[in-house]
Amino acid sequence: MLRRALRLGVGRCPLGRGLGTRRGGSTLDWDGKVSDIKKKIQSVLPGGAWNPLYDTSHLPPEHSDVVIVGGGVLGLSVAYWLKRLEKRRGAIQVLVVDRDYTYSHASTVLSVGGIRQQFSLPENIQLSLFSVDFLRNINEYLAVVDDPPLDLQFNPLGYLLLASEKGAAIMENNVKVQRQEGAKVCLMSPEQLRNKFPWINTEGVALASYGLENEGWFDPWCLLQGLRRKVQSMGVRFCHGEVTRFISSSDRMETASGEEVTLKRIHEVHVKMDRSLEYQPVECAIVINAAGAWSGQIAELAGIGKGPPGTLQGTKLPVEPRKRYVYLWHCPQGPGLETPFVTDTSGTYFRREGLGNNYLGGCSPTELSPQEEEPDPGNLEVDHDFFQDKVWPHLAQRVPAFESLKVRSAWAGYYDYNTFDQNGVVGPHPLVVNMYFATGFSGHGLQQAPAVGRAVAEMVLEGHFQTINLSPFLFSRFYLGEKVEERNII
Repeated sequence: MLRRALRLGVGRCPLGRGLGTRRGGSTLDWDGKVSDIKKKIQSVLPGGAWNPLYDTSHLPPEHSDVVIVGGGVLGLSVAYWLKRLEKRRGAIQVLVVDRDYTYSHASTVLSVGGIRQQFSLPENIQLSLFSVDFLRNINEYLAVVDDPPLDLQFNPLGYLLLASEKGAAIMENNVKVQRQEGAKVCLMSPEQLRNKFPWINTEGVALASYGLENEGWFDPWCLLQGLRRKVQSMGVRFCHGEVTRFISSSDRMETASGEEVTLKRIHEVHVKMDRSLEYQPVECAIVINAAGAWSGQIAELAGIGKGPPGTLQGTKLPVEPRKRYVYLWHCPQGPGLETPFVTDTSGTYFRREGLGNNYLGGCSPTELSPQEEEPDPGNLEVDHDFFQDKVWPHLAQRVPAFESLKVRSAWAGYYDYNTFDQNGVVGPHPLVVNMYFATGFSGHGLQQAPAVGRAVAEMVLEGHFQTINLSPFLFSRFYLGEKVEERNII
């Protein structure tokens, strides 16, 4: 019975039913009375109105209907759709908490900004189809009165995926699914590939798939800033700080099959201020975990995964930081302006950057790679030997002109890597009933953020997914052992 309930998403708590949730118990009531008394004392002190004893302007509000942990593009997208879909303007108070307000470590702005429909799962294809429509009509969604329009610098040059003999049948199958979902993708033989892209060496390539529409790349920073500007205009509040604790209540429940489970509900989020020991408790009805590479840590703070192994209570959110390098190189004789986003049979990828014969690219270790190939995620330092040893040989083999490339710069960013099946986690936790997830996308979160934000907002406000059914991405799959198999992870 528990397994069936999990598949149906039991444990959801639509915002409409959670609003107004308040703490019970005499101790908590007494805390509130003490707080009121302190405020009254302060208000009657001499000069209190003009010279307050304590400036609280930098603190988050004491109450917010929704607290979103993580101010990257996924968190901001959830905030946008909650405000856009609210029944009455101003009905929902939303607070976004982020510890990196400069976005210096944010995965969003350190990515290469690609968007594609060339996935193998219908859900992933649908997410990207909506998201590309959002991006191409960005000013219909994110326009702010009296502010200049956004220019995402969308380059619709498509993705070109190359397959070896071993991967050709899988590619054919994937393209069939993509076309069924409405994506415009064609298959190309090695000969067709050489005719269209004469700079490619087709040795070892049995088949290629090429996105004809709505694929390419864009400026991630512009999307992030556009979303931030828009949600601020909609009344969303921001706080620079770190979530350090959740205060929750528990209820024991017995399922129809006799299993006993503990349901938890978060009532308070403690936000620690930057460079300070002080913290602010924020009372709330809903928490959205959009903390990216650190969302596993946030889940642990809420008690997720703290139960006995093999139980639902002992099932962790399997998302961790993985470091990925991006290199920028110059090559005067490199592929021209019509170059798509190319992904090689080796896993190496590249695209053009601007008009000056510069290129961005890299290579992610695969699941079959030796463990030592995984870079240490403890910092964002770049390993330049990785390019020489693991990236450049494949680039030069596939594009002979890249023999003479010169690396100009490089940086590293984090994937919110889902170690279970490298796919997103979307929707409520089955036991911590008012924590919702928007994380774990393992490198394709940026391109799917507009659609994922809408899906999470639908689940919060209505109790179910409405436009795209993302039930395969629910948390409960980790306990049930039901992997979502996506064959096109880049």
